[in-house]
Parts: sequence; C-alpha cells; structure tokens
Amino acid sequence: MTARLDPESGPGGPDSLIPLARPVIGEREEELVLEVLRSGQLSLGPMAPAFEQAFAARVGARHGSAVSSGTAGLHLALRAIGVTDGDEVITTPFSFVASSNVAIYERARPVFADIDPVTLNIDPDAAAAAVSPRTTAILPVHVFGYPAEMAALEKLGLPIVEDACEALGGVYADGGVIGGRGHQAVFAFYANKQMTTGEGGMVVSSDSAHKQQIDSERNQGRAPNMDWLDHDRLGFNYRLSDLACALGLAQLERLDSLLDGRARVAALYREALSEIEGLTLPCEDAGLARRGWFVFVVQLPRGTDKEQTMRALGAQGIPAKPYFPAIHLMSYYQEKFGHRAGDFPVCEDVSERSIALPFFPQMTEGQVDRVASALTSVLARGPLASRA
Repeated sequence: MTARLDPESGPGGPDSLIPLARPVIGEREEELVLEVLRSGQLSLGPMAPAFEQAFAARVGARHGSAVSSGTAGLHLALRAIGVTDGDEVITTPFSFVASSNVAIYERARPVFADIDPVTLNIDPDAAAAAVSPRTTAILPVHVFGYPAEMAALEKLGLPIVEDACEALGGVYADGGVIGGRGHQAVFAFYANKQMTTGEGGMVVSSDSAHKQQIDSERNQGRAPNMDWLDHDRLGFNYRLSDLACALGLAQLERLDSLLDGRARVAALYREALSEIEGLTLPCEDAGLARRGWFVFVVQLPRGTDKEQTMRALGAQGIPAKPYFPAIHLMSYYQEKFGHRAGDFPVCEDVSERSIALPFFPQMTEGQVDRVASALTSVLARGPLASRA
C-alpha cells in the first residue's frame, strides 16, 4: 500500500513521523555538486575559496576558512590564539560538548561559568568571576542562535573565540551581524543547521595570520605554497571537500529564504504554545539583538518527567530531543575534573527541563499545530509528573 501524502502532516498522514529536522535541498545544490563531480577535482579545488569568500562577505568578516566541522574550526581557532598546556578557557556548561572538548584537545582546562536564565548564554558576571592567572581565552556560545553579551565579555580583555555554530543569521545587541565583530567566530553546517554542507564548518576572522595558520593546519601543516614535501608545523586532516563547498555555495544563495522559513515556524510555535501553563518558550529578541533560529527548545514545567514526556510524544510520531545535557555532569567531565551536581545550578535547572521540538524551514502550520496539541495533551496527564 502506498502511504498517503498529507501536506499538513507529511508522508503517512496525521499519525506519521514529523522529522526533528530536515534540510532544504534543490536543483541548484544538485547543479553545483554535479559541476564538481564532472570536473574530477573533488577536493582542494576552486569551490572551497569561492565558498570561503562568499561566506565571509555574508557575515562581514575579512577571512573565511572552510573546515570539516564546527568542532574542527573551534579547535583550530583556539590553537591560533595560542591556547596550550595548562591554560584555562572560560566557557559555558550549557552547550554541545564540542565547545568544551576543544580546549582539552590542547591539554587546556575548560572552566565553566553559569548561564543567564533568560538568554541561556554564559553569564558575563559569572565569567568574570571565573578569570584566573591561567585564563587564556573566553569561548562564548551563542546558544540556540541567540547572541551572547559580547560587549560585557570583551571588557574582560581576553582573546575571544565565538562559537557561532548555532547562530548563522543572528545579530548582536549593537546591530552587527554575528561573525563580523573581528574575533574568530566558528560556524557549523551539519544537516540540522540554518544551512548545510552535510558535515562542515567555517572559521571567520579579521586576522590574516590566523587565516594563514588555520589554512595550513587544516591541511596537515603544509607550507603556504601547498608544497606537500614541506610540513612546517603540526597539522590535521580538517579540510572540507569541494563537493561540500559546492553544496554550501548553493545553500548560501538561498540563505535568506531558509532563515525566513525558520523564523516563520518559530512564530507559529510561539502562538501555538503560548497558553501552556508553566512552559518556558525561547526568549524574545531584545533591542537590536536577533536570534538566528537553529532549533526550537522549550523548558517543560517544573516537576514534569522529561523522559516520559519525550516517550509519549514519540509514540505519537513526534520526536523530541534533550537539548542540552549539562556538560559538567557528563561522566567524563565528572571523572576528569571532579564536577558534581550543584556546581552550576541555573544550567542544571534549564538542562533538566529542556527539549527540542521538530523544527525545519518547510514545516507546515498543520505540523506545528499537531506538535502543540500533542504536547498540551501529554503535559495534562498527571502520571507524567516527575516523582523526584
């Protein structure tokens, strides 16, 4: 039997699975990828520099370096500012774990500072209190695409690497585009991001020396003239293929429509979920600050069993995902650094209650309504209250 296609619910009708995320890929992406395939030069070809230049121009940066992932970009950016053995990097415990792992790659220590309960970004006062003689850098994360308080963090006078992996299309509180502030900023292009290259990332900066070092280290430390016989520094295989860069160029051409689609779905969610008592929605934009919509994460009412809630939604064809687990409570970080529950209470409270709902640019109003209806009914059931 052929599944019925319901434009309001997706394949299979109203009880079918709504994807958690879905990239938007079309003929232009196919055209540019096919161009690379037919050229026979699948890597280290002309698509990479074209993508770098176009992306840097989009965010108002002087330089761009395409890399294999956002994680690779964060790693190389920390190396470019000299983070090394015994250093400390102040960052947030409420993020994808890569933003902390990259400091450990260089035998440095990620030092966590608690988060603001509204924006969910690192609290500048907590970051200031975490500074020590060993502090070498600050790595703020623009969590869920909302800009961190950069002006306050810059007053600390330390090198900054911005984790903008979730924030393409966002705007700082002063009205500038995220990525164009002059610091190294790292974007990611996984399939659920604002635009995708499948896997991949980009480091943007205003510093030519950083650009040169990153371009060398992403390619096994080759000399600037690309002589493969001379590797004058330690390097990595962090390149991004021309196939991926071709996909990125096509996605960049349609980025405005992709961002508009995400903002449209977010607005639908705000309206549909606004009357659920105790549910915390993503913070509204404030002043000139604008979110680059990445995911739609809600905080469940206190006392709700998050795992049971996600299972109940899943049974109705609606996937939900915990976003984010508190990094400092992950077993590796507890064992290596001695972190314990209670170290960062705001982060822990938010993490305990946060789930990501299905979210992608082509999501229909009917799909949003279906998610909202299901969440409303699930939260209304007493048995899903936490017994903790």
